[in-house]
Amino acid sequence: MTTPATEAATRSVEATGLSWWPWARVAVAALIIAALVAQASVSIGGAVDAHRDVATTTVNFFSFFTVLSNLLAAIVLAWAAGWALTAGRARAGDPRGLAIALACVTTYMIVTGIVYNTLLRGIPLPQGTTVEWANEVLHVAGPLFLLVDLLLAPRRRLLGWGAVGAVLAFPIVWLAYTLVRGPVTVNPITGDAWWYPYPFLNPHTFANGYGTVVLYIIGIAIVIAAVAGGVVGVGRRRGRQGMRALPESE
Repeated sequence: MTTPATEAATRSVEATGLSWWPWARVAVAALIIAALVAQASVSIGGAVDAHRDVATTTVNFFSFFTVLSNLLAAIVLAWAAGWALTAGRARAGDPRGLAIALACVTTYMIVTGIVYNTLLRGIPLPQGTTVEWANEVLHVAGPLFLLVDLLLAPRRRLLGWGAVGAVLAFPIVWLAYTLVRGPVTVNPITGDAWWYPYPFLNPHTFANGYGTVVLYIIGIAIVIAAVAGGVVGVGRRRGRQGMRALPESE
């Protein structure tokens, strides 16, 4: 049963000309999954072919912030698309859980794009270990789509500033996991007695060891917090605009 408010919300969404947006989310989610599968087949398949430690290689693959961010983004985009195409068709805003999940993955993907393209793009990798098109999807196309999604997707919900804390929870857990696991994980490729997903988290990379790592962590933490605040702030602004488009009775 529809109400004047839900009918107005539907008209508002249709007026944007973005009623096809859920299908764009589905397409990007599928592209991200394809990129992850392609890269995993090379990374893990290479370990199988070289008779290296496959279990450690697999865990290492899923220990990259990029991989986890993209996997979560694909799941949340599919969730958002499914909701919009079914229960959410005549509703004014994303449910709270979905809105927080979108804020999280949007932040993680934007940060992934920033960190990779400013700190990691110029670092050479062993020949044949990177699927070039997949690398661009995971580090450029995916982050850019999430940014556009933040700015244009219909039904963006207004969240309180406390949502920033929810966004920061996963990076904190991931960082703790990485720093604890790194010193006790043997690199299956080089044989080093440590393994870190990124060189800026590896104390063996720097003459000053953990001192430099801490500086990188502080810098990236500032970036993540700033991006999270920006994502929530944009969502709040767009949420207010959507509320103003509804009748006073909503």
